Amino acid sequence: MRDKVRTADGRILTVELVGDPRGSPVFLLHGTPGSRLGPAPRSMVLYHHRMRVITYDRPGYGGSDRLQGRRVGDAARDVAAIADRYGLERFAVVGRSGGAPHALACAALLPDRVTRAAALVTLAPPDAEGLDWFEGMAASNVLAYSTGTADPDELAARFVVRAAHIRENPVRLLDELRAELTHADRMVVKDAGVRAMLLRNYREALRTSAYGWIDDALAFCNPWGFDPASIPGEVLLWHGEQDVFSPVGHYHWLAGRIPGVTPVLEPAAAHFDALHALPRVLRWLVEE
Repeated sequence: MRDKVRTADGRILTVELVGDPRGSPVFLLHGTPGSRLGPAPRSMVLYHHRMRVITYDRPGYGGSDRLQGRRVGDAARDVAAIADRYGLERFAVVGRSGGAPHALACAALLPDRVTRAAALVTLAPPDAEGLDWFEGMAASNVLAYSTGTADPDELAARFVVRAAHIRENPVRLLDELRAELTHADRMVVKDAGVRAMLLRNYREALRTSAYGWIDDALAFCNPWGFDPASIPGEVLLWHGEQDVFSPVGHYHWLAGRIPGVTPVLEPAAAHFDALHALPRVLRWLVEE
């Protein structure tokens, strides 16, 4: 079911609800760039495990209004607004890739509502003390985040051009990434079903503008608005050791600071292997 939710400040968020309407609610926060149409288990799997998954377009993506200058921590406010709309007092939350820092924000800033949280292939905050933030990172991400820190207007201009090309032909984004994909990532992305899903996801993400992508990138390389060490509940941290988009050093830094962490590091896995881990993570989130 697709729906529109209005926030307290008047913005519209486009929401998708799948699975068992009476099942355990789980917010699934999409990657970057991404949309509510990103990777998720099929409805029959969700019904089998009695889960209801709620996804939404982050501000500036797909059918959601932009929130200019948003921080990672602002996601907690939007998730709370959606939960209120559907009468969900308690819920779990998971984010993959660009959605993972936003899932951590919900765990930190909504401690009385988030039952469990999971972050798959996440970045660490840019002010992470003792972490070489760019070590092991793909050149495209280094360029984007360093530009976002030094010259946000230049980053925005570049992403507007990239988004226009990808909007015309979403295959361009996969083509851009191909040179930096590890062998493990290429094995995942070459699957026809995965590619079709990713292309549908990218097309919807950038359908109206590049603002979601721009604002995500700027949010990641600026203060997040919360401290991961303040997360009080259980957090599953899943990572592939071969990841070049969210390097493994980020995983180790967070694993050493989140008090209730369950760390899972897969030695042979990389960034897109998180797609295969997602069903297991969802089951963990709703375990009694």
